[in-house]
Amino acid sequence: MFPGMSRIGILTNQEDPKAPPQLKELEAAGRAKNAKISTGNVSRPGDIENALRLLAREQVDVVIVLQTGLLLVNGRQIAASALGMGLSTLYGYREHVVAGGLISYGVDLSWCYRRAAYFVDRILHGTPPAHLPIEFPPNFRCRSTLRPPRHSALPCRRC
Repeated sequence: MFPGMSRIGILTNQEDPKAPPQLKELEAAGRAKNAKISTGNVSRPGDIENALRLLAREQVDVVIVLQTGLLLVNGRQIAASALGMGLSTLYGYREHVVAGGLISYGVDLSWCYRRAAYFVDRILHGTPPAHLPIEFPPNFRCRSTLRPPRHSALPCRRC
């Protein structure tokens, strides 16, 4: 999605159990592409500004915001701060773009919630959980605000 990026920033919350595996995969992908990876850790909402400032000082080409609860619920603050610092952002949830972020590519959370409701209904009507299938989202979606930060030279392909 971002050809030619050599400096990638990752905004993470290492206290969330979902973050370390995501970070590990992104670091491996970065090494494979000879990209320099910088991380900014956020443990509470007050850390967001400093973590983004650190990534801005590292002059990253793009900031990937990991899929953690803390970063999801603080999407508006992340988007506003990143935009103010001229940082282009990539998210895993559409909800971040709705909150003002640049681009998301990932599962549709509303689909996940609807499917969870289906499984709860099946269980409440007597289906043993062991008889229910394991499902993964059928597709990923790309969403964009189509307005990169003014300072960004982001060569982004269309979603």
